[in-house]
Amino acid sequence: MSKKESLKSGFVTIIGRTNVGKSSLLNKMAGKKVSIISEKPQTTRNKILYVLNREGSQVIFLDTPGVHKPRHKLGEQLVQVALQTLKEVDAILFLVEADQPPGPGDKFIINKFKHLKTPVLLVINKIDLIRHEDLLPLIEQYSKLYSFAEIIPVSALTGENLPNLVETLERYLPLGPKYYPDDMVTDRPESFIMAELIREKVLHLTSQEVPHSVAVVIEELVKRPNDVVAVRAIIYTERESQKGILIGKGGNVLKKVGQLAREDMERLLGSKIFLELWVKVKPGWRNKEDQIWNFGYRDEQ
Repeated sequence: MSKKESLKSGFVTIIGRTNVGKSSLLNKMAGKKVSIISEKPQTTRNKILYVLNREGSQVIFLDTPGVHKPRHKLGEQLVQVALQTLKEVDAILFLVEADQPPGPGDKFIINKFKHLKTPVLLVINKIDLIRHEDLLPLIEQYSKLYSFAEIIPVSALTGENLPNLVETLERYLPLGPKYYPDDMVTDRPESFIMAELIREKVLHLTSQEVPHSVAVVIEELVKRPNDVVAVRAIIYTERESQKGILIGKGGNVLKKVGQLAREDMERLLGSKIFLELWVKVKPGWRNKEDQIWNFGYRDEQ
């Protein structure tokens, strides 16, 4: 059998409730930030593709929005994006937390597996937060809910058992072609990653409803001489009061968002970044389907 014919390749979705560590797991396997992280729920809003190239395999991961009870049209769209991927892949990683028993959200997702023929691997994340002897009771609880192909405890924070997760996952992938070139890490353009980095800083620096009402659009990205990239971005929010919070007294919050985002962008591109940020109001955009689509929150088939 030739090297091309013996390649294991396929698509894998990572699904779970909000804030269980899907993006952290993805970034740890990637060895770099390809998906933003926050302690706040509903951080990931898009289906993000990440390519892991290994000797003899190419694993294409889909990082999806966390499954939650939606409170507006944007939330409904995010849940739909996540659930749609279950029908598009060769294997499913169902991510749960080691320090939490199965809850209503976990059971809702498990119920979506019951009519699938796709293998589902239960990945118990955050094992760094518990004693290993406490894992067995949790494994027993989940085993009663569904017949998982594998149950693999990991820590996305420390990297514990991630090599075993990837090796185990490869066994469930079919022989197939190399879908993407070796130097490709994600299907998202630089402008998307930049917008997400800005939104990540808003998530870290604001509270209550403000971070969830934000969308970021890169209006301009120009490569100038001397390896300088000029970026102009608009942070959209829903109310004037939120705009005031985002700007902060004397512009201090917006300046901090810009400083932290610029530092991450420079690490990403290896170039000097000139970042210009503006804040604008789009009233009630999360309940307006056209605005949701305009801001890029859609299921791109």
